[in-house]
Amino acid sequence: MQNQSFSYHAKEEILEKINSKAKADVCLMGILVFCNILSDREIVFLTEHKSVADFFALNCRRICGDENAVEISQTGKKNEVTLYRLEISGEENRLTLLEYFRMDSSRRLTENDLPKKKYYPQLIAGIFLACGSVNNPEKKYHMEFVMPDIQLCNDFGLLLLDNYGILAKQTERKNSQIVYIKESENIIDLLTLMGATNSSLELMNVKIMKDMRNKINRAVNCDNANIEKSLRAAERQIADIELIDETVGLDSLPESLQEIARLRYENPDFNLNELGQALDPPISRSGANHRLARLAKIAEDIRKENPKT
Repeated sequence: MQNQSFSYHAKEEILEKINSKAKADVCLMGILVFCNILSDREIVFLTEHKSVADFFALNCRRICGDENAVEISQTGKKNEVTLYRLEISGEENRLTLLEYFRMDSSRRLTENDLPKKKYYPQLIAGIFLACGSVNNPEKKYHMEFVMPDIQLCNDFGLLLLDNYGILAKQTERKNSQIVYIKESENIIDLLTLMGATNSSLELMNVKIMKDMRNKINRAVNCDNANIEKSLRAAERQIADIELIDETVGLDSLPESLQEIARLRYENPDFNLNELGQALDPPISRSGANHRLARLAKIAEDIRKENPKT
C-alpha cells in the first residue's frame, strides 16, 4: 500500500461516517475554512480525492439551493493523479455559504464560530479532508495538515490540545505552514476520532508488529552479546588452565578445582550455569564462578612469578 493509498482509504472511511445533515454541515465547514481560496470574490477547493470532491459539490449545492453552484474541472499531474478543481460560481452562492457558516476571509476558528463540541470530530475530519494526509505506517508514523496561514495553524493546534490533549508541531515548507504529528498513539486517536476506525486499527496492528520485531531484535542482540561475552571469558579461563597445567600441573590443585578445570577445558561453550550443573555433585552458577576465579588467581600468581610465561 502506498502512502497516498493509506490516506485515500482513511478519507473514504471518514466520508462513510458522515451520515446526517448536521455532521455534513460541520464537515463542509472544516473543508471550507481550510480550502485553497476563500472570499466573497472567489472560493476554490482543490483535491485529488474524487469522493471528497463529490461530497463538497453535493453539500455546497444543497446549501446554496443551486445545482449549478459548483463548477468542477480536472487536470492531470506528473504522477498521473487527477486533481479536481471545485469553484463556487456566482457571488450570491459564495455569500450564501459564508453567511451559512458565519465565516469571512479571516477563516479564524474562534470559539464563537465553532460548532457544538460534540461535532468537533466532524470539523477535524473536514479539515483533514481539505488539507490533511497520513503516511503508510509501514514506512513511518506521520500525519500532517498543510495550512493556508500561521493563524490557522495556531487555531487548529489549540483545538487539538485543549480538547484532546494532542500536542501537534508546526513547521514551514515551500511557503506553506504545516501542522504535523509523529506520535503513533496521537495519530491512532485522531483517525479514530474522525471515523477512520479501520485505518486506525491497521496502524495499531502495524505498531504492534513493529514493537514485537524491535523487542525480538533487541533480545537477539542481547543474547548474541552475552554469548560473545561468555566465549571471551571461556577463552581466558582455558588460557589460565593451560598455563597452570604447563607449569605446576593440574594435579597440584585441589580436587574441586581440577574437576572444573577439566570440565571447562572440554566444554568451552558451556555457560556458568551449565558448568555448575555438569559437576558431581552439581553446584550453583555463583559456585562455578567462584572456582573459576580461584583458577584465574592461581594463573595470575604464576605470571607474576614468571613474567616471560
